[in-house]
Amino acid sequence: MCGICGASNFSEPDAGALVRRMTDTMVHRGPDDEGYLDDGPLALGMRRLSIIDLEGGHQPIFNEDGSIGVVLNGEIYNFRSLRKRLEDRGHSFRTRSDSEVIAHAYEEWGADSVQHLEGMFAFAVWDRRGAKGQEQRGKSEERRGTLFLARDRLGIKPFYYYAGKEQSAKSKEQRAEGEDPFSDSDGPLPLALGPLPGSQFLFASEVRTLLASGVVPRRLSRSALRSYLLFGSVSEPETLVEGVFSLPPGHTLTIRLDGHGATPKPEPYWNIASGGKEQRAKRQEQPAVRIATETQRHGGAGGAPMRAGETSAVPVNSQSEIRNAGSPDGQPGWGASSQSSLTPSPFAPGSLRFAQARVRELLSESVRQHLIADVPIGVFLSSGIDSTALAALASREVSGIHTFTVAFPEKEFSEAAIARQTAKQFGTTHDELMLSGDEMLARLTEAVGALDQPSIDGINTYFVSWAARQAGLKVTLSGLGGDEVFGGYNTFRRTPQYQRLAAIGSQVPRSLRAAMAAALSSAGSGLARGDAARKLAALWNDSSSLPHAYFFARALFTPSQVAELLNETQRPDNLLWWDWLAEGAEQTSKMDNFSAVTCLEARSYLVSTLLRDTDSMSMAHSLEVRVPFLHHPLVEFVTQLPAEMKQRNGTPKALLVAALSDLLPSEVIHQTKRGFTFPWEQWLRGPLREMIDSGLASLSPSLRDAVNEKSAYAVWQSYLNGKTSWSRPWSLYVLNEWVKRHLD
Repeated sequence: MCGICGASNFSEPDAGALVRRMTDTMVHRGPDDEGYLDDGPLALGMRRLSIIDLEGGHQPIFNEDGSIGVVLNGEIYNFRSLRKRLEDRGHSFRTRSDSEVIAHAYEEWGADSVQHLEGMFAFAVWDRRGAKGQEQRGKSEERRGTLFLARDRLGIKPFYYYAGKEQSAKSKEQRAEGEDPFSDSDGPLPLALGPLPGSQFLFASEVRTLLASGVVPRRLSRSALRSYLLFGSVSEPETLVEGVFSLPPGHTLTIRLDGHGATPKPEPYWNIASGGKEQRAKRQEQPAVRIATETQRHGGAGGAPMRAGETSAVPVNSQSEIRNAGSPDGQPGWGASSQSSLTPSPFAPGSLRFAQARVRELLSESVRQHLIADVPIGVFLSSGIDSTALAALASREVSGIHTFTVAFPEKEFSEAAIARQTAKQFGTTHDELMLSGDEMLARLTEAVGALDQPSIDGINTYFVSWAARQAGLKVTLSGLGGDEVFGGYNTFRRTPQYQRLAAIGSQVPRSLRAAMAAALSSAGSGLARGDAARKLAALWNDSSSLPHAYFFARALFTPSQVAELLNETQRPDNLLWWDWLAEGAEQTSKMDNFSAVTCLEARSYLVSTLLRDTDSMSMAHSLEVRVPFLHHPLVEFVTQLPAEMKQRNGTPKALLVAALSDLLPSEVIHQTKRGFTFPWEQWLRGPLREMIDSGLASLSPSLRDAVNEKSAYAVWQSYLNGKTSWSRPWSLYVLNEWVKRHLD
């Protein structure tokens, strides 16, 4: 786990100095080591949290001849098997680190190297082979080379970038004199970066690092602000800073520094809806080409025989798929046919037991891989099914593994008792952190300050990460992702209902629909009251105001409430985050409701709230959090199963429970589900009341230009009067604090 950053198209001394300034802001992400690559107008930097190969894993890391350099944030879990494949192809390794695998994989497969990686990652590859060739030809005055950037399939690790026009001499003088050098003409380029050179490009693991560069204008993004108010976090691929974008999950970005070729823009290599089928099909078509390539490498048809693995175009996980082609009860299952094991057979009747066994194997394999580390490792443990499942499987691999729970004096919120029993049953080394409202108040400012982007969530992760680090751990496992993959949220039940309501509403005349919506919003109904009734009313009145009915279930403020907060008279156009969500909705159009919600959760709430917050809050304590439920072979397998295998008799996460039924304690399985949250309702009316009131009574200057201050304070009054939940004023408070810190 690390923090990485880079800069290109700056003058030769400026790029290195700029990257060092940026790297200094990420010491918390990597207190153990730092490293730099300076190559003319391009520079890379990193801070390292040493997890694997403590002595040999220094970055940047290179291939044999130094023509390819890599900085990595994350972990590659299949690095050992991938290293063996690359060694069989003639590559030589100097370290035992997972990061070195990327340099050789890119040398071997280029941009397709991402298809071979399993793990959580955001990395940058500097390929100097073009630049070296030009220097040899005596044309060093024209820079060449390729910067290749990639983010993991589900967006577990963050990756932010900024592309701006090269500044004039006057702008540089203004900065040197402490003035604001940015004008409309110096603004950011669109998401498609435009031709390089002529554009300065920065990337980093944190938005705050980009701001610290001094290159990025501190401007509030009105588009991103709208998505924040709608959902309580900024939706991909935007950030709250104008011109700073997130490289979307499952995307790469390739930049040629000579400015030739296609306009650089993010390119997808995976999405959850297709489940990797497109990529597997593509790789199945490659063996003939691969064989030809290998034959040429080793002297043609009459040359030396190829070494094992050189002609293989088998996907990374295919051996596991082949080994488990049949179901455990002897019935035909997926892949159990006379055809190639790489061609999945249709879903066979009576194969539920196979699905259960396969889920258990995939999750067990994922936990086993996620336990690879050269430092102590633990598990975040609540009373829920997901974290209990991880503790059960991890304790079978590591005796006495550490587990952690946050406890509260308010018994109705505390999960400590069940977690304590679970830890005893599995023989873990267990710790509890008791957190009161007064203690929360004392440390709330530092917790909010750890957010890299504002969010309604994440404070709980800040404190449990602190507890794990105090115990000397560098790595923990989290059950995050289990609800999205196996159906633990109410959104799996509500979304089909919302879709039916939207379909009915679309048949009602607009004037009548608006009148009915107003009545529902103000008075509620037998279906819902308060905030829930307002969301239903918004859906009924205008389902097209969000890209899919699911997003009404996830909404914080309704579209009309957001319009009031922002003084909008009409819906804005050309919103990148809207396009991202709409694209996800389109990808799910032919899926069953269960799998569709999984995909929509992954594309929105999971990546834009849970994963982002987990990264920033854990790394604030130099702690690496791993998420075994988001191992992509498991996600692909479960997402493509029919809904009836994942839901039955109203049992939450029925498939997961069945797969681990002999391991999960009955009190965990049968308890009422509750989220891992703090007692905010009491705290906002008690020890935090004065601070929230003061914060919302006077918005920051940057936010005051965009948000109606009276409307924002009215949300707080509505909460105090019992007319809305704590989450709405809290979201506004966090937003205001973040803007004051980073944009004012």
